[in-house]
Amino acid sequence: MTVEGILVVVILVGIVALFISEKYPLDIVAMLGLGVLLVLGLVTLQEGFSGFSNPATLTVACMFVLGAGVQKTGATAAVGRLMVRFSRNHYTALVVIMVTITIMSAFVNNTAAVAVFIPLVTLLANRRRLSASKLLIPLSYASQFGGVCTLIGTSTNLLVSSISEQAGYGSFRMFEFTRMGLILFVAGVAYFLIFGRWLLPDRQVKELADAYHLGEYVTELRVRHNSPLVGRSVLDSKLGEDHDITVLRVLDAGEEGWAPLRRVIQPEDVLLVHCSLPDLIRLRGTMGLRIDADFTLRDETLQTEDLRLVQVLVAPDSELIGRTLKDLDFRSRYRALVLAMQRKGETINDKLRSIKLDVGDSLLVQAQEAAIRDMRDSSDFIVLNEVPGSVLRRKAPLAIGILVAVVGLAAFDVLPILAAALLGCVALVMTRILRPEEVYHAINWQVIFLLAGVLPLGIAMNTSGVAGVMAEFAVGLVGDMGPVAVLAAIYLLAALMTETMSNAAAAVLLAPIAISTAEQIGVDPQPLLMAITFAASTGFSTPVGYQTNTMIYNPGGYKYTDFLRAGMPLNILFWILSSIFIPRLWAF
Repeated sequence: MTVEGILVVVILVGIVALFISEKYPLDIVAMLGLGVLLVLGLVTLQEGFSGFSNPATLTVACMFVLGAGVQKTGATAAVGRLMVRFSRNHYTALVVIMVTITIMSAFVNNTAAVAVFIPLVTLLANRRRLSASKLLIPLSYASQFGGVCTLIGTSTNLLVSSISEQAGYGSFRMFEFTRMGLILFVAGVAYFLIFGRWLLPDRQVKELADAYHLGEYVTELRVRHNSPLVGRSVLDSKLGEDHDITVLRVLDAGEEGWAPLRRVIQPEDVLLVHCSLPDLIRLRGTMGLRIDADFTLRDETLQTEDLRLVQVLVAPDSELIGRTLKDLDFRSRYRALVLAMQRKGETINDKLRSIKLDVGDSLLVQAQEAAIRDMRDSSDFIVLNEVPGSVLRRKAPLAIGILVAVVGLAAFDVLPILAAALLGCVALVMTRILRPEEVYHAINWQVIFLLAGVLPLGIAMNTSGVAGVMAEFAVGLVGDMGPVAVLAAIYLLAALMTETMSNAAAAVLLAPIAISTAEQIGVDPQPLLMAITFAASTGFSTPVGYQTNTMIYNPGGYKYTDFLRAGMPLNILFWILSSIFIPRLWAF
């Protein structure tokens, strides 16, 4: 191997390690890798920035916008409401949910579709007395079934198609994936209908106060006559600034209510407070307060006629991601108070203001109805047990028509997919479904920079000969067993990489190796590329293997092992089916 090849391997290993560690955002890691490639001269300036002008990258950006237009009009939510109506029991609910989300995810970004469906599924579960944990994993998995049914279903399909075209093997058609996608869809639905009863957990709904372990952090304190707080307002007392104490309500008072910051504290007032045990002990001794030993926290304690307790999830593409509650001035900005947080099954009650938020974080929020309604209509949140709102319901048919037109123009080769998608985005703005600033906000720029940063690494692997060396190694391991064995090995490798890093990155790194492998054994690379797209777009075995899995982790009350138990057999089933049917649908 040349010096350039060794350097590319070192960069490749470093990027993969950083992807797996999740220490830094994926887009930052990709940009770091791109910068190193440019500095070392391993790619030219034109090659280094080709990812930003790549048709796949631009098409992915357009699909984010088209999906946002459909979602804003309430078309997605309307379909979801019909889903709730026709789901009468566990089995009908399972089929209706999986069929609906699969169809939608074939044409709309699946994270956006799942974001709309999570509150609808939890609402359905409550109405039908079902466990949400029996329905949310199928929801997430079925969204991935839909993503592999069309060219625009997931960014991975577009990327691999673009790499295939650049290598001289042609791009994929709009419905190139549909036959194999339908085989996997039928297998996935049958899998859950037959085995879901035993594989999926049955988690009973708890009171929110119990689910978030608030009993250890919320209590009542009675103000003694000699307390230095007497005669001062809650705001002037500086309990929050100096003692990390949040006063939720003032009880036994005329002005009882949410965030009583201007309420003057009087002797014998009862303060409902949120704080840690050490702060509580210190506060009791220095502030002349008495703990109510008989206090029992219930959900109704934290609610009044105009004050509600709700769970909200940090949505994909939310402005909250990477920022703390303190940075956001959350209480003032959203007129809501965060009492606790759950992240990947772990409940966090202490030092909430200093924790950086991430996709799928579940926040227990106390707020008035108007503030909750604003959060429900915001793209930053997913409010559980709330029917998603719709801003432009009368324009829903128009938004759907634009999306259908884009798909039709591309499917019948009237226009390239990028040209059709760009026209669709312009149509959304011209018809005032989306404002220009909403177009920019709809695009997940982290994904765009990730793709643009990783694509040049694939170019460097080709030009330096690294892809060829890795292909030789793969051929040496399984090449003698025939092309089907090679396909099965590449599928398995892509599936394993997807569970530990970005699925798009896994596809971009493996596609050049697959093409070189096919060339060495003298077969058409298309079946191997198809194996990569299906494996990289179906990550079932971990909550971090695919973003939709992360999104449903907290609402379903899942544990890490739930995904292993339900997802690993399904991954194996898809591996077997793909190894059998891909060579039949795309001949070597």
